[in-house]
Amino acid sequence: MSKLQIAVLASAAGLFLLLYFTCETKPPSQKAIEKSRAFTMEQTDITTLLAEAKDRIDSRGMSAILPLEAELEAAKTDSARVQTFKSLSGKWYELNETALAGFYAEEAANLEGKAEAWGIAGTTYALCAQQSEEGKVREFCAARALKAFESAISLDPNELTHRINLALTYADFPPSDNPMKGILMLRDLDEKNPDNPSVLFQLGRLAIRTGQWERAIERLNRVTTLDPGNRNAWCLLGQAYQESGDQQKAADCRAKCEQTN
Repeated sequence: MSKLQIAVLASAAGLFLLLYFTCETKPPSQKAIEKSRAFTMEQTDITTLLAEAKDRIDSRGMSAILPLEAELEAAKTDSARVQTFKSLSGKWYELNETALAGFYAEEAANLEGKAEAWGIAGTTYALCAQQSEEGKVREFCAARALKAFESAISLDPNELTHRINLALTYADFPPSDNPMKGILMLRDLDEKNPDNPSVLFQLGRLAIRTGQWERAIERLNRVTTLDPGNRNAWCLLGQAYQESGDQQKAADCRAKCEQTN
């Protein structure tokens, strides 16, 4: 899978474990039982998704997957396993099985321990969550995307892309007890990174999604000022002007959208 395919979207494990162990109130025996149950459920989920995917794909697809699975079984080093995990992720992505593409990308990230690898896993899972029509798969992928982006942030706190992607995932799949979490995260990023075109673009995109045309126009105009070659911003700005009733500006922005590469 190319970085270009997943960049458009583009576990805070240490923090989670710190909070978990410093705030533990359950007896060790109960903690061990719950850990075992969580592991079993996780493995069942992966096994089920894999079995279902193999039932869907044809013999040509399986002919590409089976040799890679054999290669993984034969791999003797972590570096060999990482490369095979990446190959499996790419192949499952080509077969439009993004849940499994995300899973193998996550396996590679676990071994590599690099922020970039976790970012790739996160964006792949995020695509899965956005595209899946099955609730269980969508929930699985959304939860894994959040953990992957949090892991990327923990390894590279200064990379803004991971923080934007984490906020967008929360915006697309908000917690029931905090439905505004993703939007608030983006607003916080905007305050801490003023005039950042990527943050402003996403805020503008979300404003369009919620019908806040004037706010979208304000933010997207700022993006086109800061980054005149941003085709996506011109396209969305044209849509915002269209919906707000300004046909002339909408036409001008659409022209810019078509002219910009």
